Amino acid sequence: MNLQINGEAHAFAAPASGVPCTLAALIESLGMKSDRVAVELNRDIVPRDRWADTALKDGDRLEIVHFVGGG
Repeated sequence: MNLQINGEAHAFAAPASGVPCTLAALIESLGMKSDRVAVELNRDIVPRDRWADTALKDGDRLEIVHFVGGG
């Protein structure tokens, strides 16, 4: 599956037949902490409580913002 993440093309192994790749699974596979990111999928912000139910499709465009602390 090919996704555009923050303007860059990324290829991921296709999930098993009939098993959707979810936004929650993608964030986990990228090693990001879900409480520190915000995600826009195809120009729509996806609330964190819908990530597990949001299936990704080949060609989707994502913008992922990772919050960091510091001063």
